Amino acid sequence: MHVVVTGGSGFLGAHLCEALLRRGDTVWCLDNFSTSSPENIAHLCGHPGFRPVRADVTAPFDVPAPVHVVAHLASPASPPDYDRLPLETLAVGSRGTENALRLALRHGARFLLASTSEVYGDPVIHPQPEEYWGNVNPIGPRSVYDEAKRYAEALSSAYRRSRALNVGIVRIFNTYGPRMRPYDGRVVSTFIRQALEGSPLTIYGDGSQTRSFCYVEDLIRGITAMADSGCDGPVNLGNPREHTVRELADLVLQATGSRSRIEYRPLPVDDPTHRQPVITRAREQLGWSPVVSIEEGLERTVAWFADQARQADRSGYRVRPALMEV
Repeated sequence: MHVVVTGGSGFLGAHLCEALLRRGDTVWCLDNFSTSSPENIAHLCGHPGFRPVRADVTAPFDVPAPVHVVAHLASPASPPDYDRLPLETLAVGSRGTENALRLALRHGARFLLASTSEVYGDPVIHPQPEEYWGNVNPIGPRSVYDEAKRYAEALSSAYRRSRALNVGIVRIFNTYGPRMRPYDGRVVSTFIRQALEGSPLTIYGDGSQTRSFCYVEDLIRGITAMADSGCDGPVNLGNPREHTVRELADLVLQATGSRSRIEYRPLPVDDPTHRQPVITRAREQLGWSPVVSIEEGLERTVAWFADQARQADRSGYRVRPALMEV
């Protein structure tokens, strides 16, 4: 297939591009690199089926080829990023989503929206099934991301109903793995970076808040299964095994062998107290469930972070891809 991946140089986007190329698809990777690096896709640039493109999807765009799937992943996706880029986050969730939907409509392609567990806000139902409508503060500091994704879901669903567009929606829960940025503000990358540096691990709140952590390899299997299916969704994709943030800190210390201490700080505004997916739909409709344990996933992720640190200590040249413009 010919697949367009918006946000294709991001953490999840680069992994998705890699998986699609591995199975023989041609991939148009679109990114403006506002929160990602071309180095994430440098290793793919020798592949004959890979088309890296510098593009801002908040402006209309097209690709000079037939398109079978449009996977819309473009968006800042961590609190420091959408705090720094609030208007851009809203724009990519609204105008960017509509431009990606129009591309899929022109080509008669399947449209896959990468939504998020953030649409559930600070949930009062636990764990969270797809039928739950969420508990979101529409004017809080996290709202630029939460509401952008909620609007993107509404817009995609309207295109499905009114334009008969083949739409699928996945709601992605906390995902971790290689290619995370060390300073992206996400809890796994932050803890690993701090542990490897020997710095204190910073826990916001008392550490009793829970998350469900899915290894990126598992998550990408779920996204590709959704792209290949005729399922409308929304479908939760995440690991249903729940951990407190304090438990995660202890697991990271164990995986790194670090002797870093724990440091507690005030909890940010609107930070959810619980987050755990119900994945019955994913199991029944996609045949998907995660298989990588958090212990194994953290071991792989720590090894990648440690290798990146060693490379940063050595002088050398990193290949940057030649980017097309659309």
